[in-house]
Amino acid sequence: MAKLYVVGIGPGSYENMTQRAQQVLADCDVIVGYTVYVNLVKEHYADKEFLTTPMRKELDRCTMAFACAAEGKTVAMICSGDAGVYGMSGLIEELSPKYPGVAVEIVPGVSAVISGAALLGAPLMHDFAVISLSDLMTPWEKIEKRLLCAAQADFVICLYNPSSVKRKDYLQRACDLVLRYASPETVCGIAKNIGREGESAEVLSLAALRDTQVDMFSTVFIGNSQTRAVNGKMVTPRGYAHE
Repeated sequence: MAKLYVVGIGPGSYENMTQRAQQVLADCDVIVGYTVYVNLVKEHYADKEFLTTPMRKELDRCTMAFACAAEGKTVAMICSGDAGVYGMSGLIEELSPKYPGVAVEIVPGVSAVISGAALLGAPLMHDFAVISLSDLMTPWEKIEKRLLCAAQADFVICLYNPSSVKRKDYLQRACDLVLRYASPETVCGIAKNIGREGESAEVLSLAALRDTQVDMFSTVFIGNSQTRAVNGKMVTPRGYAHE
């Protein structure tokens, strides 16, 4: 049976890709993906056929991957981070009944919530919520409700897609919502360009975060009431030290 893999390539660097993902890409015939993500792996798999689409062409990209697999080629659809966290695995699975001759396999990767947390220290040692601030497919009213509920429940909150050219004030708006329940001194963090050139991590207060401009290559962490800064790192205690 023809095979289509959906592969999470991690945050960007080849070293942070899982061995399973590396092997699948080495064994496949065709690599399909968003142009930016394909450029991250191209140098390591120069002998492959590459097919790309720009942003907002996800349906076209998935259809192209299935069509290619149906021709008998082994295809890998790549996604940044993990394929199942704001990636393509959901759409691929939704489309799969139309291609009964193509077997789908999901290959997990290291999501930005995990790799970004590692850069910042240990912000996710307790319960946390992951929320995207992109309103392309989710109404802002629903995003707002999720932010308020997570803040009221004292979750650590990880924000994907915190800002863009058209959404410059969305992080500020998110912080204002969280500030209804959290202290301005709440410890927060920003991980930028994870696993790529220009990688950086910054720990700051929620009040300072509110007035900080970030981009789409940033992952933002808002601590809970117990999160603190330890030696310049962001740490959310699990409670082991008090047992």
